[in-house]
Amino acid sequence: MSQVIESIEHRQAAPEILLYPRIRKSPFFYASRRHGVRKYSVYNHHYHPRLYTDPVDEYWALVQGVTLWDVGVERQIEISGTDAFAFTQMLVPRDMRQCQVGQCKYVFVTAPDGGIINDPVLLRIEENRFWLSLADSDVLLWCQGLAYHAGMDVTIREVDVAPVQVQGPKAKQVMLDLFGERVLEIPYYHLMEAALDDMSVVVSRTGYSGEIGYEIYLRDATRHGERLWQRVFEAGRPHQMQVIGPCHIRRIEGGILAFGCDIWYDTNPFEVGMGYDWMVDLRGDDDFIGRAALERIKAEGVSRKLVGVEIEGPSVGYFTDGSMIDVFPVYDTAGERIGKVTSATHSPRQDRNIGYAMVPTAQAELGTPLRIEANTGMQDAVVVPKPFHDPRKEIPKG
Repeated sequence: MSQVIESIEHRQAAPEILLYPRIRKSPFFYASRRHGVRKYSVYNHHYHPRLYTDPVDEYWALVQGVTLWDVGVERQIEISGTDAFAFTQMLVPRDMRQCQVGQCKYVFVTAPDGGIINDPVLLRIEENRFWLSLADSDVLLWCQGLAYHAGMDVTIREVDVAPVQVQGPKAKQVMLDLFGERVLEIPYYHLMEAALDDMSVVVSRTGYSGEIGYEIYLRDATRHGERLWQRVFEAGRPHQMQVIGPCHIRRIEGGILAFGCDIWYDTNPFEVGMGYDWMVDLRGDDDFIGRAALERIKAEGVSRKLVGVEIEGPSVGYFTDGSMIDVFPVYDTAGERIGKVTSATHSPRQDRNIGYAMVPTAQAELGTPLRIEANTGMQDAVVVPKPFHDPRKEIPKG
């Protein structure tokens, strides 16, 4: 009986995710699965591999070598038609006139109240053809609804395109072996069309790691997914390429936000520190969804901000190891709950706990002491600058 109870307690502590037909699979699902996935999450209604070995091992593989990620869950929403530019200009606060064919832009898709519906990377493939490489929300339905009522000549659809990411300081060597010298000429946040054997791809100088990185967007991905995966992995083998999940330790170090954690429908760009004039471009007479709300928010200021925090005491874990099931409550020094930690990790390189916390502006100043109810108990914390590593983001541009 004691063995049965122990088995039940173990399953309750580490429940499995059910694999079955209802949840979608990326074109790389079976290929990436062969490398020994330990943990999945669900992202854009797809199974998403998040962990293969352990978070610290994968972190060092990323920051010291080269890694391959299955990010086919980043569904590609294509906006095309003679009014594609006008529609995209209406959809996002960034000025698309500053995005040339062959460029990528990190953008927000904002709601009428200024909230963030998605934060995709936008790729301008042709003059009137854009791809939104999505974070985890049903923005396809939002765009289709807008197009239905806009009266524009525009087609919104999910295309059979899926990316993998090649990330880490040795990424250029792998990409050189795959695509030749031309790939090294891609500027940061630009793209090129290419062929790999007989497979048509778009290669972009982007990634979710804070390291040197590329994304390879495969057309006809359902047909060619396994072949592309194996081709990239074989090119990486001489460089000791390791398959990992998206490294949240490194993205937290690098000041990269996660949709669903740090940003959501009820947060706006000014609250999360992304209210830059180029990101929320209140240009001329151009209108975009959420403009009136964002103008008002900018003029009035915000009542809360997403800040960097250093959390004292024992390790809070590594975010993808199941140690942060929910947000951590944040208290002021008088014991009043005032906010929440949205993402937190122990940084192996810096040997400290770091994270982001949404707190009132009165507690957002650097040096403000806080108390955080972490998974190990109540711990002291302090507001610190972010990003925590490479604050000028020179590494991925190198």
